[in-house]
Amino acid sequence: MASNKIQFRSIHELKDPALNNKLAQKEFQEEIPVEDFLGDAEQNGSSTSRRDFLKILGFSTAAVTLAACEAPVIKTIPYVVKPHDIIPGVPNYYASTYFDGFDFASVLVKTREGRPIKIDPNPAAGDLGTTNARAQASVLSLYDNDKVKQPKLDGKDETFDKVDSFILKGLADASAAGKKIVLLSHSFPSPTFKKLFAEFKAKYPTAELVTYDAYPHSAALDAAQEVFGQRALPVYDLKGSELVVSFQADFLGDYNGASLETSFAAARKPGPNMLRHIQVESNMSLTGANADSRYRLKPSAVNKTLVEVYNAIVGGGTSDKTATEIATELKAKGSKAVVLADGSKGAQVLAHLINQKLGSVAFTGKANFLKEFDKARYQEFLGWVNAGQVGVLIANNVDPIYSHPKGEDFKKSLAKVACVVAVADKKNEMYKAAKAVIPVANWLESWGDIEPQTGVYSLMQPTIQKIYKSRQIEESLLVWKNGKNNAANNYYDYLKGSAASILGATSFNKALYNGITTSNNATALSYSGGNAAQAIAELGNFKASELELVLYTKPSMGDGTQANNPWLQELPDPITRMSWDNYLTISPKDAEKFAIDNDLNARMQLDGSIVNLTVNGVTIKDVPVFVQPGQAEGSVGLALGYGKKDSGTTADTGVNAYPLFDGTNLTVSGVKIEKTGEDHEFAGIQLQNTLMGRYEIAKEVPLAEFINVAFDDEHKGWNKPLEYHTISGALPARKIDLWDAFDDTDGPHFNLSIDLNSCTGCGACIIACQAENNVPVVGKEEIRMSRDMYWLRIDRYYSSRQKVEVYEGLKEGMAVPELYGTAFGDGGALNHPADNPDVIFQPVMCQHCNHAPCETVCPVAATSHGKQGQNHMAYNRCIGTRYCANNCPYKVRRFNWFTYNLNDKFDFNMNNDLGRMVLNPDVVVRTRGVMEKCSMCIQETQATILAAKRENRKVTDHEFKNSCACAAACSTGAMTFGDMNDKESEVRELYSSNRRYYLLEEIGTKPNVFYHTKVRNRVEK
Repeated sequence: MASNKIQFRSIHELKDPALNNKLAQKEFQEEIPVEDFLGDAEQNGSSTSRRDFLKILGFSTAAVTLAACEAPVIKTIPYVVKPHDIIPGVPNYYASTYFDGFDFASVLVKTREGRPIKIDPNPAAGDLGTTNARAQASVLSLYDNDKVKQPKLDGKDETFDKVDSFILKGLADASAAGKKIVLLSHSFPSPTFKKLFAEFKAKYPTAELVTYDAYPHSAALDAAQEVFGQRALPVYDLKGSELVVSFQADFLGDYNGASLETSFAAARKPGPNMLRHIQVESNMSLTGANADSRYRLKPSAVNKTLVEVYNAIVGGGTSDKTATEIATELKAKGSKAVVLADGSKGAQVLAHLINQKLGSVAFTGKANFLKEFDKARYQEFLGWVNAGQVGVLIANNVDPIYSHPKGEDFKKSLAKVACVVAVADKKNEMYKAAKAVIPVANWLESWGDIEPQTGVYSLMQPTIQKIYKSRQIEESLLVWKNGKNNAANNYYDYLKGSAASILGATSFNKALYNGITTSNNATALSYSGGNAAQAIAELGNFKASELELVLYTKPSMGDGTQANNPWLQELPDPITRMSWDNYLTISPKDAEKFAIDNDLNARMQLDGSIVNLTVNGVTIKDVPVFVQPGQAEGSVGLALGYGKKDSGTTADTGVNAYPLFDGTNLTVSGVKIEKTGEDHEFAGIQLQNTLMGRYEIAKEVPLAEFINVAFDDEHKGWNKPLEYHTISGALPARKIDLWDAFDDTDGPHFNLSIDLNSCTGCGACIIACQAENNVPVVGKEEIRMSRDMYWLRIDRYYSSRQKVEVYEGLKEGMAVPELYGTAFGDGGALNHPADNPDVIFQPVMCQHCNHAPCETVCPVAATSHGKQGQNHMAYNRCIGTRYCANNCPYKVRRFNWFTYNLNDKFDFNMNNDLGRMVLNPDVVVRTRGVMEKCSMCIQETQATILAAKRENRKVTDHEFKNSCACAAACSTGAMTFGDMNDKESEVRELYSSNRRYYLLEEIGTKPNVFYHTKVRNRVEK
């Protein structure tokens, strides 16, 4: 066996050994009220829907012919003059750059009939082309029905001409009076934008460009300024490293402007030189969940440990046990080790100095230019405003009133500015404070360029005409610089001319086609400073308190830029598995100490206590509390980016934590909580979709055992092939059949490989699947009712850090949850497993079983098997018996309890014409009473096959790998899709790995999805 650890998905499973059985019994939450329905005269007298009709007849197959319903007819209008580059039914792809001030990615934009519908990574961009969940979901933000749609003047709709006249007058008045003209923008590393502003300043000499970011990376930038002499973040590459030690740095998330997911996964390939990851943190972060060894300490203790590690590395020595262990490993690995830190400037400085001492090869010397905030410069700007020195303020899609701790003071001081202009996408606080409003163009409607890091130049191009009357800031600057109706106001021409000096011999069109190219910026970072004594003093000034707060960003929400995106709000957090919520995380022991409750009600739904949170005199009221395994005692965590008022129907979710963030330090002491006596209703999906048992679902093995013990060793094998003892002797499980096999070697046969060692749980694959397959958003209430519609989920398993004995009950086939009480019921000699558990992320979708239990029970053959290995769903045959869902051991089939599109009960993107523009026309939108699930993106695989057939050639492995949305979106290579009949395909090679195993192989479903055992690089104690 790979591991004999106890695995659990929530602390409630530890409290209640029978919870899995209860969940299975509650799988279908509501009984059908047939008697009530038949006894309702009003219902009997009305016209009955197909679904209600089937309710009455108990879903008998004899009723199928009577239950037919006519689909609505929607008339279509053909093109009068068809665009030459659009072939109806055939997608176009455009290379572009996703940048919204917080996230960056070089991407390919898939369009259908002129509508962007999907975002894919740009393979030409390498690590800079990887997409996270927010990049994948950004296409839906284009179709946000809550956007500002018209220029405004004094709160009323107006034309661009009149708004520009008002602003031009304000600029002239301010210039004549010698008052400052301030363009307040998020970080914007665009060479052409900077050039244009310089020309704007030449016309208006008092003009100033001030950067403001809600999540500013100020501490990292200040540390870089001190250590490298340049205000640019260092670029790291972990591919050549064998040890990474992180102090509060969520480097697989939003760390230093760029995730290290890709190089981290590349360095984690199991073998003698596999990267070892040590995490020292307070919150259970995404990065900490992927660590080999995790030390959970409250923030003040993390600071102390970092200082002690620094002392040990530079020769001062330390008596701290944890610091000694870490420093010993760092010294042993030398240049192949790297230290990353976050939370404060002092922490970052010490990390840089440790890396300098080690000579870390992970430090590339390249500079990341994506973050430009300067706190001193911003404070200077606030001084100008308060002193009445600003005549015109132009806010480029930023809202300090919401995201700055002194936002209310800033709002009051705006009365001193004669002309306030908001270039905004929502009716937020800046919108309300402005006299003139210009709707900002979405990145998918805009031209632009970005210089993300040393030697890289990326172009942005529009993939759709502007949907509403919007304008990007560069277009506005041209108008205000040149005057209205000037021929030079075309930003495309301006960009093309500006890019020529950067592109050199490369043509603009070629660079645009590729999306990304090299630049002549050769900025290099080198160690030139760093005051260790000052950094140690800063960390020492952090006063320890009973409770300390860690502020962080979620993989779904980031800084809140896309808070009105329902795909992101519904996406479950990878750690807590909660959606539609922001909450305070607290350790189980502190929850007991402060009488914080997290309880399951009779419907197996989670309810939790609500508190008022006070930090340094600032109180946030009504904050729900989630009890988080792995949270350090004495610490609590709260995510930023939530609670945006007046920014759309979806954005006003959760509480706003920005009033607690000073823009520099992510950790705060002096925290107090006070219970309100009220309870909060959480919406989570982790306790749904119970698999058959819990043992060997997510396999893991220590690295030493992986290297030194044969996987199929008779006694110690960590991934022994499953065998059945038959009358003919022991036979491999996959060789035993109740059915005759059919020939699947003619044509492609698809398999999907999932490597648990590479999956970080980021969720990009979930959003990619949602976009590709028109998966509806159902809202918090339905999620709470266990009615999510995701075709792909990522199960998060906790496991005890200690091994437990294999009990006789286990040998006899007892379900593992029944052992929880025995192993941990009274604490015993073991620490409680919820204190600091290991974590495994496991993507689960339809397993496309060759012997699918769902197919054998469908009375109308709505689900059947294809020769290419995919399990099909014929939606128009489905009558909604749900027999297939009941018979699926993996719980991956979803039932449409409602019609989610054009239904006011579900007021999300499918309920308005603009939001529906994101729908993929190749995938039908399902309706009420129909079962659905993963199709392995059959529309894409068939399109790929047909394209090759037209060209009379074989489909390449690369084409098939990108045909499955989840695999194409995965930045770590955890998912690999391909043709098993292609002997050269990567998926075929992965199939031969000794880490390969199947979920629930013992029940004989013979899936076409297989997994790879997770390898932990540590010495098991």
